[in-house]
Amino acid sequence: MDYLIGDLQGCCGALDRLLRHIDFSPSRDRLHLLGDLVNRGPDSLGTLRRLQTLGGSAVCLLGNHDLHLLAVAHGTRKPSRGDTLAALLEAPDRPALLDWLRHQRLALYEHGWLMVHAGVVPQWDLDLTLSLAGEVEQCLRGPNVAGFLAVMYGNAPARWDPSLTGDGRLRFAVNVLTRIRHCAADGTLDLSSKDGTSEPPEGLYRWFDAPGRQTQGIPVAFGHWSTLGLINRPGLLSLDTGCVWGGRLSAARLPSNGALPEILQVDCDQAQRPA
Repeated sequence: MDYLIGDLQGCCGALDRLLRHIDFSPSRDRLHLLGDLVNRGPDSLGTLRRLQTLGGSAVCLLGNHDLHLLAVAHGTRKPSRGDTLAALLEAPDRPALLDWLRHQRLALYEHGWLMVHAGVVPQWDLDLTLSLAGEVEQCLRGPNVAGFLAVMYGNAPARWDPSLTGDGRLRFAVNVLTRIRHCAADGTLDLSSKDGTSEPPEGLYRWFDAPGRQTQGIPVAFGHWSTLGLINRPGLLSLDTGCVWGGRLSAARLPSNGALPEILQVDCDQAQRPA
C-alpha cells in the first residue's frame, strides 16, 4: 500500500505510533512524506534516523524547516528562537543525516498524484513544477550547496516569469514549493500574510483556488498549512493536521479505484502552539 504522511516536525514518537497504526511493512508498503520532517518538535534527530533506516520504502519531500536545517548547518542562516535542532546538529552522524536530507525531493508525481510541501502557482503545469523542483534538487545535491543556500532566502522575485534565470528563478521555485499559501491570479506570491484560515487578503487566493490553475485536474497533495487542517476532496489533499502543535499526525492511504484516500490519524503528545 502507498501512504502519504503530513508534517512530522520532529515528532518521532507520533511517527512510530502512526506506523504501528497502519501496520506498516517496509517490504510491502511505501511512504511519501510531504516535508517539514524536522524542527519545533522534540526529536528531530530520531526522526531523521528513523526515516533514513526505511530506505526506499520512504520517499521524503523537503519543506521550509528542512531547508532551514540545511542552511543553519552550512552556516548560511542563524538558528531561530523556536528551533529544536541542537541535538541533531551535535550528533556524531550529523554529516550522514544531512547528506541524506539534501538528496530528498522538492516535488514528486506518483500514482497520479502531484506531491509538494506547500503548493504551486497557477501558471505552473505538472511538467514545469517537476522541472523546477529538479533544478533546486540539483543545486542541493551539488558541490556548491552552501553557495546555493546562501542566496536561497528572500521574497523577490514575487511573480513568476518564464524568463527568470539564475538565483531569482531558484529562489522563486523554493518559495512556491515550500512557502506558498496565498497568491494572485498572475502568480504573484504573498509571503507576508500570517498563517490563517480566514479569507485571503483582497485580490489574492488560496493557491489551490486561484483561477486558471494549470494543475487543475491533477490531484495535488500538500502539507505546510496546519491551520488549514485536513482537506480530503476530489483532486486535493491537505495533510498538515498540526501534530507538533498538539494536533494529530495524519496519513492518507491511496486507493486503487479512484475513490477518496482513506485518512488514518494518531494523537501527538505535544502541547505547543504556534508563536
